[in-house]
Amino acid sequence: MSRYTVFALVLFLTLLCLVLGLSTDASFLWGAIVFLALLFVGLSDLIQPRHSLLRNYPILGHLRWAFEGLRPEIRQYLLESDQDAVPFSREKRSVVYQRAKNEMDKRPFGTVLDVYEPGYAWLTHSNSPNELDDTNFRLQIGGPDCSQPYDASIYNISAMSFGALSGNAIRALNEGAKQGQFAHDTGEGSISPYHLQGGDLIWEIGSGYFGCRDSHGNFDAQRFAEQAQRSEVKMIELKLSQGAKPGHGGILPAAKVTPEIAAARGVPLGQDCVSPARHPAFSTPIELMEFIARLRELANGKPVGFKLCIGHQWQFMAIIKAMLETEISPDFIVVDGKEGGTGAGPLEFVNRVGTPLREGLIFTRNALIGSGLRDKIRLAASGKLVTAFDLAWALSLGADWCNSARGFMFAIGCIQAQTCHTNNCPVGVTTQDPLRQRALVVSDKARRVANFHRNTVEALGGVIGAAGLTHPRDLRPHNLFIRCHDGEVRRGDEVFPLPESGELIDGSARSNYAEHWQLASASSFEATTS
Repeated sequence: MSRYTVFALVLFLTLLCLVLGLSTDASFLWGAIVFLALLFVGLSDLIQPRHSLLRNYPILGHLRWAFEGLRPEIRQYLLESDQDAVPFSREKRSVVYQRAKNEMDKRPFGTVLDVYEPGYAWLTHSNSPNELDDTNFRLQIGGPDCSQPYDASIYNISAMSFGALSGNAIRALNEGAKQGQFAHDTGEGSISPYHLQGGDLIWEIGSGYFGCRDSHGNFDAQRFAEQAQRSEVKMIELKLSQGAKPGHGGILPAAKVTPEIAAARGVPLGQDCVSPARHPAFSTPIELMEFIARLRELANGKPVGFKLCIGHQWQFMAIIKAMLETEISPDFIVVDGKEGGTGAGPLEFVNRVGTPLREGLIFTRNALIGSGLRDKIRLAASGKLVTAFDLAWALSLGADWCNSARGFMFAIGCIQAQTCHTNNCPVGVTTQDPLRQRALVVSDKARRVANFHRNTVEALGGVIGAAGLTHPRDLRPHNLFIRCHDGEVRRGDEVFPLPESGELIDGSARSNYAEHWQLASASSFEATTS
């Protein structure tokens, strides 16, 4: 086909409709109007300087962008299989929707997974299974310096800020958390009125100190104390990094800083809202521990911990050395896998920066055991954990509890359109457009949040009972079996062996852990050469 065939055809049809309209039937003039509009598009394409494709293929070239815009929907609804994880498979999305709606979540005719594929993992069962009557699995969070420990659910809502999510979405999540008696992490955007629907809050403090900052963006102790002592706030989480874009700050453009967002974050209207890449309140591991102790004191003894995506391993070792040197420890640590991602980030960060959850969780577990601190600190896992097996997998490898962000987004109606950063979310979850977020009916979606939590934890209870256990805390690495790439099947404790308690301190640790331990210094995040 000639490059200008379509343009020439439109020109011919325009003239034909004009002739017929003027000579025989005036209704042809409507066709002439349509083709004149297309002709105008074609002429514009020929003279515009930006798109080479349109200069060579006027009118026709627009089909490329039309199909490009429809590509995600065509793939998601027509082409992808139940197991295509982009980023969540249809199978996993479906089970969340079904459990959120209290619909049947059973599957017929056996698994569609290749159980002989390398990497396939399974949980072993017992010939003496337990039938658990109570699946309201909870654990107490609070170390020796905590005077107001929190009795938390085994499964909670991970960090998502008001601003990233709509007000209706935040309300639905918080009301659902209240109904289900589990916790809702605010994200670093601080506490908005939408968070105050009666659900328990984990207040996340990021590097922008939103909700507890002064006019220069520095930490404000008085503002922090006022918020932290709210009855709804059960724990404080200091965000060092996040899986979506570890080591990267963020900017909410001035145009998106609504009066409500400005009030919640404590930032001025009409200015960009900046989250620095690093915290101004501390610069060394020791200062970090001192800051955590200060936060706990200002919060009247509520649990204080930190969240991070594991990066340089010696830097985490440096934090551990600071805990030992100062005798200050956090009440909990949340390990965020790099596969986490409700926050939009540059492609390179989303795809290639940060440690995945499995490796990050196992490293953190081993480092805490090796330093003798594991019994003092609760450990949480966050990153694509939406089914009972996902939870059992993370708990077997060392987590005390699990968090999910996108799982609960699915529960309130997210369809994985992947337009979160455009303000054009089709179901009202990640938009500040009042008309778009009107689609999200809070009362209905709050019930779905509570249903999803309850049904997932009950499914976990079924898995735990099948293994002959009575509580998720009883899970250990040896409960998992993994098919390795050499074709051999190994127990989880063989693939991810547990260290001896205190082995980092007494010098008997494995070489790679010992190497990072030697590079770590409590007085600096830089690697030491001594």
